[in-house]
Amino acid sequence: MKKLTTIAALAFAVLPISARAQSADAIIDRAVAAYGRLNSMRAEFKQTLTNPLTGNSQTTSGVILRQKPNLLSITFDSGDRVAADGSTLWVYLPSSVPGQVMRMPYTGGNASSVDPAEQFLNSPRTRFTVTSSGTATVSGRPAHAVTLVPKRANAGFTSAKVWIDDADSSIRQFDVESANGLRRHVVITSFTANPAIAKSSFRFAVPKGAKVVDQNQMSGVAY
Repeated sequence: MKKLTTIAALAFAVLPISARAQSADAIIDRAVAAYGRLNSMRAEFKQTLTNPLTGNSQTTSGVILRQKPNLLSITFDSGDRVAADGSTLWVYLPSSVPGQVMRMPYTGGNASSVDPAEQFLNSPRTRFTVTSSGTATVSGRPAHAVTLVPKRANAGFTSAKVWIDDADSSIRQFDVESANGLRRHVVITSFTANPAIAKSSFRFAVPKGAKVVDQNQMSGVAY
């Protein structure tokens, strides 16, 4: 009997993580740990925004770059751009607000306004009620999903469903619903952990003729 117990334990140990039951806390905790180990990252994504009031949806794609401690770049094929160069956060959304650039101080404290990973993985068990939401295969990779419901109403969204990769614990997909009903569906189509990124990738040049609007803080960005 002891031998059988040992064999069973060994068999469980080699089961893929997707085959094991995981609690919501365990899923989000490993995602937080993996995020904390990243010094830099590069991800390609596809985003679909849906407005249930009008029935309209818009799909775009882009690339997000991040490097510790406070460098960030999100570039959309639509021409929209968010960039944090180490001291200043720049938000340029010509697809919705043409001719205007928002500028504000940036030290990483307002990262959750623009960076999805920071929004979901910065002290999530303190800020959200976290529940398990099943499993799925995202872009050919097994993943576990969790649903995050903010404990406070000013979190920027009313609920988010986030798929965490079973192998590397990175975010592979998320669905977010905002207070005004806008729905954002994002799939990570390519992810690279800790690549070398030139600092010039995070610089932002104000387009000719654009008006720069200074702000002290940002509650959220819809892009």
